[in-house]
Amino acid sequence: MAIRRVRVILAVFTIWALGSWYYSWHPPGGSTVFRSAHSPGDRLNSDSAGSGLRWEKRPPRYPVETFAALPTDKPTKLVPRIQATKPQENVAEKDLRLRRLAAVKDSFKHSWDGYKKCAWGRDEITPISGLYKNPFGGWAATLVDSLDSLWLLDMKEDFELAVKACDNIDFTTTEARDINIFETTIRYLGGFLAAYELSERQYPSLLRKAIDIADLVMTAFDTPNHMPITRFPWREYAKGQPLTARRHVLLAEVGSLSLELTKLSQLTNDMQYYDAAQRISDGLEQDQGKTTLPGMWPVIIDTSKSPIKSTGDGFTLGGMSDSTYEYLGKQYLLLGGALSQPRKLYEGFIDVAKRHLLRRALNPDNLPLLFFGDARVVTLPSGDKQIVTTPIAQHLTCFAGGMVGMAAKVFERPSDLDIAERLTEGCVWSYNQTVSGIGPEIFHFIPCDPDVAKDDCQWSEDRWIGAVRKYWGQNTKGEALSDKQIEDIIETRRLPRGMVEVDDRRYILRPEAIESVFMMYRMTGDPKFMNQAWAMFEAIEKWTRSKYASAALDDVTVKRPTQVDSMESFWLAETLKYFYLIFGDWELANLDEWVLNTEAHPLRRADA
Repeated sequence: MAIRRVRVILAVFTIWALGSWYYSWHPPGGSTVFRSAHSPGDRLNSDSAGSGLRWEKRPPRYPVETFAALPTDKPTKLVPRIQATKPQENVAEKDLRLRRLAAVKDSFKHSWDGYKKCAWGRDEITPISGLYKNPFGGWAATLVDSLDSLWLLDMKEDFELAVKACDNIDFTTTEARDINIFETTIRYLGGFLAAYELSERQYPSLLRKAIDIADLVMTAFDTPNHMPITRFPWREYAKGQPLTARRHVLLAEVGSLSLELTKLSQLTNDMQYYDAAQRISDGLEQDQGKTTLPGMWPVIIDTSKSPIKSTGDGFTLGGMSDSTYEYLGKQYLLLGGALSQPRKLYEGFIDVAKRHLLRRALNPDNLPLLFFGDARVVTLPSGDKQIVTTPIAQHLTCFAGGMVGMAAKVFERPSDLDIAERLTEGCVWSYNQTVSGIGPEIFHFIPCDPDVAKDDCQWSEDRWIGAVRKYWGQNTKGEALSDKQIEDIIETRRLPRGMVEVDDRRYILRPEAIESVFMMYRMTGDPKFMNQAWAMFEAIEKWTRSKYASAALDDVTVKRPTQVDSMESFWLAETLKYFYLIFGDWELANLDEWVLNTEAHPLRRADA
């Protein structure tokens, strides 16, 4: 059966995007899986850098003359509260909540114990085979990423064991060809900073390790225009070679460094870190109104230019862009509302995204669901520009419900709180529609006309069948697909009702859906979000628990998904943390005191 040209192009782009996003920072030759494992207390990355080359901080080739300083002016008014009043509960409700909390902690302990036993000091455990791999520099990513989770889950002995082990991490060497500055910042730097602050600064070594990894990150900014090389060729730097920022950079990788670098300046009073982050924000501000979709930035930008220049015509809140938008409101909060720029940038993009990416979704229950799709600016034969919206939903985009809801409160946009809830409900719906109870990575939904007067968005089987027929196009003879062919597509593709394609059927232990459920629960106090969270947790725990830890799944559209021998560090850093916080104490990681980075690492707000 022939597939239309546009679908071929989309498929190629999707494969390229996913490949770039998930796998491009592995050591040469792919993930290195070793035959032995370290025990707690061993030196952590002794296998690294067979070449013997080591990184060390050099005097800057392109020194910054004057650093930007943290804002010191107090805001004209207090930042509005985010969290709702603590919900009341009776004895039975509390007992149920605590039993669920214990189940989440048990799941965490299972995966953490497996990591300790089989992969201590490595980046990730392979949960089925009991081996390990090192996709993030070989610097014990899971250990560092889990520090604050251990503290929040009251696993203090394990926390102290992990803190002690961190002293042995050697950030001067790695087998990786390039260092992903974004991943290094959100996982390692964010992990150290959060653990240091949550533990009331009782462990100074955590701040020292944060400075160690930040010094490495800052060398990526030693370019003529002080823009970072997001895939940092550390060996070239170690050899003293001059470096320049790249022309084609993923938006999320350059625009999602602000929280961690700002926090480090707040803790050390060393402004080099905040200056680096603020320089990026200033560049994004100058470019925001000049893109092909003014207000938003495309997936690909050119950081070799001064200021930053957008070069692409594809726009999304999903993978490769997501956390740049997420960090706008969060940077405002981290600074206690003392800087207006993050609010200006958020308000400059959100209405554009609502107009061109936000769509209602047809569904069998006629729920008022919303999804952010993707948009592309195309040039017509006449030379005119047209914005084409693609109704594609990503699990990665599920963070948007929490983002929009938080901004609705902080920036006093009350009507957006309803949008936030409908976005969150859309992601919950994607879980409910599959036989496994878990939402897929990527799927195409059926968009309703943005004009409610033209489209009541009411479900019918005929409308779904018609949408499937339109999506899948014609047969090999150029004829319209028959009813039998449509039935075969639905059956063989295992299409849940309301979807016309499931582009990526995996579940890789992602946190974004439960992240927004957590945020909505804290912002509203509505117990329905706790019940939704429990249904999600039960399904995830049922299918992902393996011998040594929790494992990713290859296809959530089958009744018994097959496990994949992979467990990313965000399973312990984010996914289970959000589940735990939903059922835990209401004041734990209070959103009016803490802001969570994109790896769910809590950083104390300046106004707390």
